[in-house]
Amino acid sequence: MPTVGVKRDLLFKALGKTYTDDEFQKLCFEFGLELDEVTTEKQMITKEQGEVDAAKDASEDVIYRIDIPANRYDLLCLEGLVQGLQVFLGKMKFPEFKKVAPVKGDLQKLVIMEATKQIRPFAVAAVLRDVTFTKDSYASFIDLQDKLHQNICRKRALVAIGTHDLDTLKGPFTYDAKAPKDIKFVPLNQEKAMTAEDLMEFYSTHAQLKAYLPIIRDSPVYPVIYDANGVVLSLPPIINGDHSKIKLETRNVFIECTATELT
Repeated sequence: MPTVGVKRDLLFKALGKTYTDDEFQKLCFEFGLELDEVTTEKQMITKEQGEVDAAKDASEDVIYRIDIPANRYDLLCLEGLVQGLQVFLGKMKFPEFKKVAPVKGDLQKLVIMEATKQIRPFAVAAVLRDVTFTKDSYASFIDLQDKLHQNICRKRALVAIGTHDLDTLKGPFTYDAKAPKDIKFVPLNQEKAMTAEDLMEFYSTHAQLKAYLPIIRDSPVYPVIYDANGVVLSLPPIINGDHSKIKLETRNVFIECTATELT
């Protein structure tokens, strides 16, 4: 059962009501959730690392850690949790999501090449327009992506999600599979371009990414997504390119998902 940590004060502000810990625990129980722990970022870091000094700069904001049912992936972030609770409390109708054409310009297109059948044959894409990030909503956006990867995406083995600043790119986009030596780009938060071969070696000792390398490492071709100018967006399911990384200033988000099967 996945657990989501949300800042209590942000949660109450979004809900439009303040609860005591006991009152919120009761609400969670009625909704089918469990308030697992009331803590702070400082307490969490101290508990994980066993050193008070490691958490000296951490926040004292109260955090609710809430256990989420395995089939409720829509609740794995503050925004989804608030929406679910508001619907449950009768304060809003269940939202209806639908695709809409952009006000300006043409629809974006992701072209899937035949070569991807050798490694990761399925892909879909979408665009979120006119987004406004705050520091907290940006952190929630990134954390949700990670939680989806760890759960429904089966640690990226089944599905990998990439999110990009659309305004730094030019469509149409292409999803292809190429020999590792023929893929070269600057990985996220790096400054030097490297081939996919070099990238595998570079991240072989990385605390998080090394776990995903075996998913494609032994394949003769690696999946890659690039734009009309040849700019690499991502090497799924390993890492995105630095060129299109999401920032607080990002307003339009291009989302791509690649998968090994349709379920």
